[in-house]
Amino acid sequence: MTSRFRLSIAATLAPVLLLAALTTARAEATPDPDIVKRFEFLSQNGNSSCSRSFRDSIDDMPADARLQGSCCSEMDLHRYSEQVAGLKQYSDIPDIPPDPYDIAAPLAQNLIVAYEQPLTPEQQKHYDLAMETSNEKGPCCCPCWRWEVFGGLGELLIREQGFTGEQVAQIWNLSDGCGGDAHMHN
Repeated sequence: MTSRFRLSIAATLAPVLLLAALTTARAEATPDPDIVKRFEFLSQNGNSSCSRSFRDSIDDMPADARLQGSCCSEMDLHRYSEQVAGLKQYSDIPDIPPDPYDIAAPLAQNLIVAYEQPLTPEQQKHYDLAMETSNEKGPCCCPCWRWEVFGGLGELLIREQGFTGEQVAQIWNLSDGCGGDAHMHN
């Protein structure tokens, strides 16, 4: 085969291959319709806020109540779909909410109690490492209800599951409920 013929084939196939790659990338970037539906609901009907009064109301919420929506910034569909997909790997641990923007009130209440329990010095080292290495430099971007809930989750995972600081930071990064994309609060 001559080099001119090879170039001709390459020139003919290049647009076809490019179109196939773009179509595949677009299909992979399109979130599941169920995720889009949940996103639309949670981003428009959230009830959570960073206020102290909201945090205090969690203790008295009924068993069927849910803490929904973003606290600080608008939710981002792409980031939300990444978070929900990433959290699936932890579905066997019932204390890890599968959706960072939709948390059952009883779980939040239990995690706040876990946050108030002391850690051993060795456990505290793991927690401190999670604080240093997580995207938000803590379980949330500000010391609100999410800080206590996800701080409690981190402590519980360290105490009861033997999680390392790196593992807790990964959970916090996937569970970031501040809204925006992954780089917004860094």
